Amino acid sequence: MRFSSIIIQPFRPEDSIDRGFITEKLEEIFSLPVVWKSPMGLPAAAFDPARRQYLGSYFLRELLSLVQGENIVLGIVSVDLYEPGLNFVFGVASGYTRTAVISTFRLHNSFYGLPEDPAVFNERVLKEAVHEIGHTLGLGHCPNPECVMHFSNSIADTDRKSYMFCPSCYSKVKAAIGL
Repeated sequence: MRFSSIIIQPFRPEDSIDRGFITEKLEEIFSLPVVWKSPMGLPAAAFDPARRQYLGSYFLRELLSLVQGENIVLGIVSVDLYEPGLNFVFGVASGYTRTAVISTFRLHNSFYGLPEDPAVFNERVLKEAVHEIGHTLGLGHCPNPECVMHFSNSIADTDRKSYMFCPSCYSKVKAAIGL
């Protein structure tokens, strides 16, 4: 299948993401144009007041309306996400619907009591974006701890890995997007 674009749908409140950096790297990695949509509001039904978090998979339903033709849709939220059985998730994706969402909530140094570092933050956003887009293309988790498809159980795992695919995973990406 040949994909036409990656659509990025931010949700309000927006975080201070370097859109130019994210766009450039995603286009370089996937050889697809990246289109940013206007921000939309958070779906109130996704919020779990007992957990004070949002159900990540709920956003995938919200993003379905943007899947037109052969594109991939990535939502970006600044709120904390969870999935049933997990304390939190950095993101969630569906290969079936070609939708994904990432959360920037735990990507900030300040979440861990450290001084903010915009370069580190934007690289973390990129890693999570690439990882979830990889899932929309049908990739699973990779055992290589430096591959972007390696599972991140903590921010240390995210920092350890690259924003690039290992050769094995990248061959799957190229096959999935028709390169």
